[in-house]
Amino acid sequence: MIDAMTHAGAQLLQAAATLPDTLFTKPVAPVRGWFEQVTGIASGLVSITLLVLTVALVPAAWNFRKSYKKVSELLDKIYADVNPLMKHASTVADNLDYITTSVRVDMQRVNQTIAVANQKLREAVDLTESRLQEFNALLKVVQQEAEDTFVTTASVVRGVRKGMQTLEEETRETDATRLTRAPELDDDWIEGDDDGDDSTTAAADRRAGPRIRSREL
Repeated sequence: MIDAMTHAGAQLLQAAATLPDTLFTKPVAPVRGWFEQVTGIASGLVSITLLVLTVALVPAAWNFRKSYKKVSELLDKIYADVNPLMKHASTVADNLDYITTSVRVDMQRVNQTIAVANQKLREAVDLTESRLQEFNALLKVVQQEAEDTFVTTASVVRGVRKGMQTLEEETRETDATRLTRAPELDDDWIEGDDDGDDSTTAAADRRAGPRIRSREL
């Protein structure tokens, strides 16, 4: 840019030398410092960079638009495919919720039934234990009564046996006495008259009667 201005100034000087009668007035630009030169160069570089970015970003934006369109179409397709699945999943979730609720209610009923059964079982066990205690007490009473009855029966049997032995001994003594007195009674009966006394007749009747002997117990 500086070279171009220098070249233009040289041409103007040549023209002025060729045509001395014609006067041209041109303002002379002030001499710029290094900062202004750097600023100008930086501005030019920024402009060029923006131009390059614009040229590069336009195709990128176009491609991005096309990609966005494709992604949008893909999402619409996926939504169309997933929507029935979501509805089906919602139905399955509702069914699972219903089944879970039913199972929970059934489990509560089963727990209540088990609790009632346990209560009834405990009552039955308590009642059975009470009945067993009563039965044990009854058995003790029966055993005591049986023992008392056995002792009483044994005492009675012993008394009966003792009485029978005594009776047998008395019977033996009576038989021995009768056998001892039998000859005398026979002689008295032979020597007696026809009228006879009652004692002789009674003795003869006793002698003629059967003898009863008791068995030993």
